[in-house]
Amino acid sequence: MRTSHDVAVIGLGPAGMAVSIMASHMGLKVVGIESRSLGGECLSVGCIPSKALLRIASHRHRGGHLEPFGLSSDAVPRLGDPLNVVRQHVRFVIDEKTQKMFAKVDLKLGEGAASFVDPHTISVGQSSYSAKKIFVCTGTQPARPPIPGLRDTPHLTNETLFSLDRIPESLVVIGGGAIGCEMAQAFSRLGSRVSIVHMDLHLLPHGDPEAGELLGRVFEDEGIGVYNHRAIRSVAVDGAKVVVRTDRGETLVGEKLLVAAGRVHDLAALRLENAGVAYDETGIRVDRFLRTTRRHIFAPGDVNGPPFFSHTAMHQGMIALLNAILPRVLARDVRKYVVPWTVFTDPPVAHVGKLEREIKAAGIDYEIIEERYEDYGAAIAEGVGRGSVRAYVSPSGRIYGVRIVGEGAGEMINEWGLAIQQGLRIHRIMFLQHAFPSMSFLTKRVSERWMMKRMESPLLKRLIRLMF
Repeated sequence: MRTSHDVAVIGLGPAGMAVSIMASHMGLKVVGIESRSLGGECLSVGCIPSKALLRIASHRHRGGHLEPFGLSSDAVPRLGDPLNVVRQHVRFVIDEKTQKMFAKVDLKLGEGAASFVDPHTISVGQSSYSAKKIFVCTGTQPARPPIPGLRDTPHLTNETLFSLDRIPESLVVIGGGAIGCEMAQAFSRLGSRVSIVHMDLHLLPHGDPEAGELLGRVFEDEGIGVYNHRAIRSVAVDGAKVVVRTDRGETLVGEKLLVAAGRVHDLAALRLENAGVAYDETGIRVDRFLRTTRRHIFAPGDVNGPPFFSHTAMHQGMIALLNAILPRVLARDVRKYVVPWTVFTDPPVAHVGKLEREIKAAGIDYEIIEERYEDYGAAIAEGVGRGSVRAYVSPSGRIYGVRIVGEGAGEMINEWGLAIQQGLRIHRIMFLQHAFPSMSFLTKRVSERWMMKRMESPLLKRLIRLMF
């Protein structure tokens, strides 16, 4: 059987959700195809359950009551209740909230993997669907690095981590990126003895070194073993334990092993060659309008390569749909939008714009404007006086990039992202009133500090005295 639609969406993670829900509400006839669960990896085994677990872990770490989560404090490390509660919450979100958003979508859920028959036709199980415009939103999957012994050693990834029936007594984490850091801290705070090992010089290697180094010190203070700049020589099973050996002769032992060492594509099942869509190991090839080598086929989100962020996938889904509708002269260039990111550790780490090393490499004249939480009364009073807001700014006030480490970083970074995307100079932030005593007031203080440095000019001081 073959049915025809205006839009076909393969994969209903963040990018696919954005396309299918928006298109269906525009009155287009949409078929949405997902081989696993609605929301894709992000909702089921990614950012949503991980943030839920982090919140539970944070409450326990701070001695807070866990009853709002359906937990008793003494049961947390013993029974593994947090993981069960997280699973219950995720099921509720999918069944009671997310499902309703697809009311106008012809949903094909769990009927098998989609594959191209020709440029306009997709096969799923025993059925075929044709569409004027097709959006491939199949994302990525966890990478398994070529570590000797890993293939033969039982290990967890984010896809299986939340299926554990209890919090393990000990956990070794391979990978110092967002997933590795977030889960290392969460499981440590829930009672596991945790070690994190990776090949880079500092945690969060895609960010600024100072942020990763600060987070490393926090981890060590909390009892997490941090092993930076290590090559892993072997992984093996020894009885009921997993043993990880490094190039420095260290032996790390854990009840469980979590591999969080990046993402890879698996595009074979799609049979993209039947549609004439070009791809390689880095993903599906797209232009600046998110079109593939077939102009009616778009590939927003992780499937076209990094950055691998859920919010980027959602944003690209929206842009891709608009570009499928709008005439070419009104199409939106995806490169023109900034990409803020946040790692939800405690303290959280956020960034938008250029990294300092990128600014230096480009030979750009810049200065660092920084305000520390430890110098802000509200942060001290609330017990969150750790971290800073740091902006990389030109002498004329152009904002190149911003890095925040500290309470509220994930919320505060968005204002900076808007300023950079809209080309606003830093003094425009100074003239926006910020609610006090919020943490975002530190953003205003950064802009004020930049302005005060301008006041140090002898010429400007003479002019002020003349005008006064």
